[in-house]
Amino acid sequence: MHSRVLGENRQTLTLVQAAPSIVSRMDRTDVSLCLFLMSNSRTPYHELAAKLGLSINAVHKRIGAMANLGIIRAFTAHPSLASLGAVSVWIYGRSEADHPGDLRLRLSTDDRTYWVALSGGGFVYVGGYLRDISELDEYVGFVKREGELTTPAVGILPSMGMRSVKESLRPLDYQILASLRKNSRKPATDIATEVNASAKTVHRRLEWMLEKGLVEFTIDWYPDASNDIVALVHIEVARGSDRMKVLENLRSRFAQNILVEVLFSNLPNQIALFMWTNSMKQMEDLRESVGGSEGVGSVFLNVLQIGYMFDTWRDGLVLEKTGLSKWKARDLSES
Repeated sequence: MHSRVLGENRQTLTLVQAAPSIVSRMDRTDVSLCLFLMSNSRTPYHELAAKLGLSINAVHKRIGAMANLGIIRAFTAHPSLASLGAVSVWIYGRSEADHPGDLRLRLSTDDRTYWVALSGGGFVYVGGYLRDISELDEYVGFVKREGELTTPAVGILPSMGMRSVKESLRPLDYQILASLRKNSRKPATDIATEVNASAKTVHRRLEWMLEKGLVEFTIDWYPDASNDIVALVHIEVARGSDRMKVLENLRSRFAQNILVEVLFSNLPNQIALFMWTNSMKQMEDLRESVGGSEGVGSVFLNVLQIGYMFDTWRDGLVLEKTGLSKWKARDLSES
């Protein structure tokens, strides 16, 4: 999972031995730490420690332990979708493919695909970044054909249908992003050496890009790589109920289990939640509790089995803008 799902692979941090308390499972502190890093993976360790009430050493150990487990796979940097006027979509449904494991290869042949996830019963999720909304029909057709989805649902994530920032990335900014692409926590001094600028200039450009909403510093996060259970819970809001009020109630009741919320602009009665528990029994109990919540009409969930993240056209754009290489091969990883 990544802010894109809402990743690059290969972690670049120095790994440490996992602490005994987090050898194979995440606790809520781990989850909170990952969510902070998804929001801004360049957040200094001392700030993360202060937010979580931990020592700096404890933050290092937790991040290192999750990297060892493959829960955190990389610290990444990308031009923001808003800066590119791009549109993020989900396409999901049951696949008729005889060999679902082959779908990742087929679906990754389009450079708009950033995420493929498989769950039980042949259910498939595909995330795509469209250069603009005019590509929607073509991309949905591609996913239906290559994913063998007969009647997929299509969800458009809000606020990305048009360019929503006024500033644009400059040549030096693209060089900085290329330097940070596989390690967004790289020190400004190291970036400065690579892009032939002063550390002060690099720091100023980083702050400007963040302020203007031109960049995403995030992580590749695979919570399902632990021994925990992660499911996508689909909620249909009851007729006459307000979606945001229903979501606020779910937040208050299930704060310890909700990882990420997803709302679609074109599906106003739908809420999708990534939810996390330590066992299938807890997940089934959670489903029943969510289904009985005020304003919830119906619920179904899919336990995620395996997920794949891919580089997309926007990653290729960074390399093309900097002239570092011709973007040919697409990276992928699996959980």
